[in-house]
Order: sequence, then C-alpha cells, then structure tokens
Amino acid sequence: MSKVAIVTDSNSGITQNQASELGISVIPMPFMINDEMYYEDITLTRSEFYSRLQDDSSISTSQPSPEAVMGIWDELLKDYNEIVHIPMSSGLSGSYETALMLSHDYDGKVQVVNNQRISVTQRQSVMDAINLASNGTCAAEIKDILEQDKFNSSIYIMLDTLYYLKKGGRITPAAAALGTILKLKPVLQIQGEKLDAFAKARTVSQAKSVMMSAIRKDMSERFGGVIPENITLMIAHTQNDEAAESLKKELMEEFPEFNIYIDHLSLSVACHIGPGSLAIACTKNLN
Repeated sequence: MSKVAIVTDSNSGITQNQASELGISVIPMPFMINDEMYYEDITLTRSEFYSRLQDDSSISTSQPSPEAVMGIWDELLKDYNEIVHIPMSSGLSGSYETALMLSHDYDGKVQVVNNQRISVTQRQSVMDAINLASNGTCAAEIKDILEQDKFNSSIYIMLDTLYYLKKGGRITPAAAALGTILKLKPVLQIQGEKLDAFAKARTVSQAKSVMMSAIRKDMSERFGGVIPENITLMIAHTQNDEAAESLKKELMEEFPEFNIYIDHLSLSVACHIGPGSLAIACTKNLN
C-alpha cells in the first residue's frame, strides 16, 4: 500500500500545531506588510495580523514560493511514496497553478487538487483526504474524489465594515460611504471560485437570517437534504469569537441535530474584509 502524505496551506485555517497533531504539512501563506514579508503562524500571529490591519498598515497577500513548496515535497518524499497537495481555490490565488506546474517534475508522485475551496471548507477537504489516505486510497484517487466533490460546499459571510473592501478597490468609495450611512450589513458568498456579493441586510439579525436561509436552501436543493449525517456545518469569523459563539447557539436552534465546528476565516480572506465578520459554511460529506 502506498504511503500518502497530505499537504495544504494555512488558508485552510489549520495551524502548525494542529498540523503536527493531524500528521500533515501546512505551508504558511506569505503576507507583505509595509514592504516586509511575514509568514502566517510562523512570523505572524493572528493577533499581530489584526493589529497591523487596524493600524492601517499596507498589507497584501502573496503565494508560497516555488522553493518553499518543493522543499516540503522533497522532504516528505524521503518517507512517503506520494503526496496530495490541497491549496486554496484557484479562483482566489495562483497557488494552484504554481503547484501544478511544479508537480510536473515529480513523475506523478505529487497530486495537486483543484479544490475551489478556502478556510473551513478547505479544512474539510484536508480531513477527507486524511481519512481516504488512512483507508488505503492512493494519491491520484484522492485527487479525483476531492475534485469531483469540490463544489459541494458553501460559505456565506456577513461583513462588519465596508472599509476594507473599499481600501482594496473591490467597491467604490461612494458605494462604501453610502453603505456606511445606511448601516448596511452586506452578505458575501464563496461558491467555488470567487468571493461575490450575495445580499444586503440592514441589521445583524437580518444578515444572520439571510445566511441561515441560504445554507438551508443549499442543503435542501444541492446537498440532498437537511440531514446531519450527510452535511458538515461550520461557523467562521474574523476576530469575532464572542459573536461566533452566539451564532452557534442560534444555529443549534435552527439545526438542532448538527454538530457545529467554529474556526477563524483565513487571513487571506480577512485581509479583504477586515475584522468583525461572521460566516456560516457547510460541505456535503463524502459518500
């Protein structure tokens, strides 16, 4: 039986400590802050990131260098026969294309998954890959299974502020100003490749209701029904722990038979939407 290693990046939300416990490798995502390079969970903690974000530092995201990616692969292939590499969505970063190009020099030993996921849904793909590998599935088969399943996920995100979307040029200053005056709580969605607008709400309560309804609709119409055995339900947030716990209580009333996992949205997403956001996500479990 082939011995398969699992590799992902820190956009999955999996920390270095958690990676050690799971027996996988996590490549830290690089961030340029005021012209200096930092690496998530290595030289940049989550609290430091948000502190710099709120200090209005210049922050931009990048992708891991080819040397960093190949360095991890080369080290793993000393002990493993094959690697499954699960980067963030190809629609949100060039990490997938770079890794795929690099894998061509590894004679099929490295399988790069075009997973179209990020944050808690990407994490779920990693957990699925771990389970498949432990059951003897080879790297190529794991890649095929995850890619067939890639669109069976949803994330809906309520923003606390429009400032960071405006700063990143994703909305105009006029639209941001109008939204702020009207106290809008925009809800964004990640369905596969892109971060898109989904709805506008006037209150936090209304935004939560919009997200819950959207998740329920996805479960019913896309994922085979509101069935706890078939769905993984998750909450994610950007530096908003207390509100996330409160949302969990509300979700448990709406979906009483589900176990609900809470985690932080990846810093790459937080960079564009700022602190204070809340998200509801779900994935359809592998058969």
